[in-house]
Amino acid sequence: MKVAIATFAAIPDGGAEAALLRSSLASLGVTAEPLAWDDPEADWSSYDLTVIRSTWDYTERLDEFLAWADALPNVANPAAVLRWNTDKRYLRELAEAGVPTVPTLWDPDDIPTDWDEFVIKPAVSAGSRDTARWRRGEEDEQARAHLAALRGRPTMVQPFLSAVDTEGETALVYCDGEFSHAARKGPILRAGAGVEGLVTGEDGRGAITPARATEAQLALADRALSAIPGNPDILYARVDMVTGPDGAPILMELELAEPALFLDHTPEAPDRFAKAIAARL
Repeated sequence: MKVAIATFAAIPDGGAEAALLRSSLASLGVTAEPLAWDDPEADWSSYDLTVIRSTWDYTERLDEFLAWADALPNVANPAAVLRWNTDKRYLRELAEAGVPTVPTLWDPDDIPTDWDEFVIKPAVSAGSRDTARWRRGEEDEQARAHLAALRGRPTMVQPFLSAVDTEGETALVYCDGEFSHAARKGPILRAGAGVEGLVTGEDGRGAITPARATEAQLALADRALSAIPGNPDILYARVDMVTGPDGAPILMELELAEPALFLDHTPEAPDRFAKAIAARL
């Protein structure tokens, strides 16, 4: 049995998580090979399954990426899920379905006046690319310039929630529909720093530590996963949330395309993920 781990050219080996996954799959008799998703020499039909992992350059070539995924003989997560989830306007659908989400202005003409601090970002983005946090009054000119630079792309503006700085985001990772483990992500966006580019963890932003999920966080994750249109077969999911002003968790993102799964922060996680993959072969 042979599995392709889809990555991109900048990290041809798929990175640390891919190494852990390959080792766990090997113990199950499954060969896993990292391949850049746009590798012209790759024969995707020779693999029993393609698992989308670190395909982090797709945001600049979304249509090409989705066409590639559509053509794969067997892919996880499914191509229809990738199409829905790679545009953050899915959050609007989840909010309309009753899932508590961060308030969002979609494609606004101007910066908000109701929030003292806010975040501007494109709806198609990975690793906080083209995303920045601004302070009303102090940085209006820079914020308007950022908004103008994104004109023509689906854009979202959200309030910056103070809990991101004080306690961080919590990410709940699911494997084959079951809760696997949780992690805490430190602050990524620095006040007044502007757009800082792709988050890699090397500059101190977004530090990851293990976490224990609360009942309220698990309940929110279940609501979000249950609201995915069509109830698709999901191999993996990462549900990112933060504590809202009322103390209850609210959804930041539901990551179903190419999220880091923090496999190196929970000893059992790589084997758990590998077994779920092997069960699909």
